[in-house]
Amino acid sequence: MSQSDEIEESSAPLIEHLAELRTRLIRAVLALLAGIMICFIPIGGDFIAVHILNWLLQPIEASLRALGDPSPTLQYTSPQEYLFTLFRISMVFGFAIAFPVIAHQLWRFVAPGLYKNERGAFLPFLIASPFMFLLGATFAHLVVTPLAMSFFLGFADVSSIFANLMSGATPELPADAAVVPETTEGVKITFFGKVNESLDITLKFIMAFGLCFQLPVLLTLLGKAGLVSAEGLGKVRKYAMVGILVLAALVTPPDVVTQMILFTVVYGLYEVSIFLVKRVEKKRDARLKAEGVFVEDE
Repeated sequence: MSQSDEIEESSAPLIEHLAELRTRLIRAVLALLAGIMICFIPIGGDFIAVHILNWLLQPIEASLRALGDPSPTLQYTSPQEYLFTLFRISMVFGFAIAFPVIAHQLWRFVAPGLYKNERGAFLPFLIASPFMFLLGATFAHLVVTPLAMSFFLGFADVSSIFANLMSGATPELPADAAVVPETTEGVKITFFGKVNESLDITLKFIMAFGLCFQLPVLLTLLGKAGLVSAEGLGKVRKYAMVGILVLAALVTPPDVVTQMILFTVVYGLYEVSIFLVKRVEKKRDARLKAEGVFVEDE
């Protein structure tokens, strides 16, 4: 066989893999576009994306009502801002809708190159990953975001009350809420929230906690591959705590409550990961003993 024939035979599988990859990517992109279009289906007089936006803004609405605002209002200051906000929502939730199809296409591309035992090991993690992300996103929306909004929005009221106490003033609410009382105490600072900025902090919380909840999945998968061990993870526990503290300071706003919540949750997940890796190692050792190839020193 000539050298040119060997090159053609070796290049044929590569071309087939590239063609397969192109097909899978096209199907994944079509699924993503379909998910985005679903978010713009009108239901009840509004797009689905509008209903999702209202759901995402519930924590800030509840915080404003708790602070005495009877009709919370958010604004947008540029003509395209509201449309782009809805498009951002449709991108995120469209990907969530299309994820089963995208994951299936990824699996169909990767599975033929894996052994049977590798396929059995990889598939559970492919299923667990979106579940853990959803769990983290739900925790962020129901617990973390309301606490953060109450802290940020309530800080202005706390600071104004503290300033009045220091100055000896006793502010009273006007008898008629429609009448703006005259004041000589300087400029009044009032919250006028923007839609995109309020949504931005909510989505940051959802993404941050959703990704952090992937820690057990990632470390358990690495443990199953033999790249990390429970003993090794235990030895670097103190360094992991410092890293988690830095992560909490970077991905959350500068309030101690939110940072401590994220630190507690992620460190708890780290300990859970050590437990899961230990279980994986026990199962692997038991399997090797049954096969007669287990060596205690190794």
